[in-house]
Amino acid sequence: MQAYTIGQAARLLGVSPDTARRWADAGRVATHRDEGGRRLIDGRDLAAFSVDLARSGTGEEAPSSTSVRNAFPGIVTAIKLGDVAAQVEIQAGPHRLVSLLTREAVEELGLEVGMEATARVKSTNVHVDRT
Repeated sequence: MQAYTIGQAARLLGVSPDTARRWADAGRVATHRDEGGRRLIDGRDLAAFSVDLARSGTGEEAPSSTSVRNAFPGIVTAIKLGDVAAQVEIQAGPHRLVSLLTREAVEELGLEVGMEATARVKSTNVHVDRT
């Protein structure tokens, strides 16, 4: 049976590893240890927990309402503002994403270097959501 580390489970559940760890510590989802001492969650247990979590609506944050499926959560590393347009760079793990958007959008989102943001990619468009 497939088993997941706390970090993998967190990514699949859309929460931080700390949140997933707290849920495991509280007994909300069962874990066991592998030979190396890592805590693992059985796939069936994680699947059931994810369904319960979605039904209860007690996730760390409300899910985004968007049709864009390719999300890259990361940190804003640079913003170049022009009179009308802006360029925003996000480092999402090993991926550097650059989005061109309006200056107004950057200001409305309150984007600043060092804050978390999610780049969403659909076809040739990159959408930026503040997280």
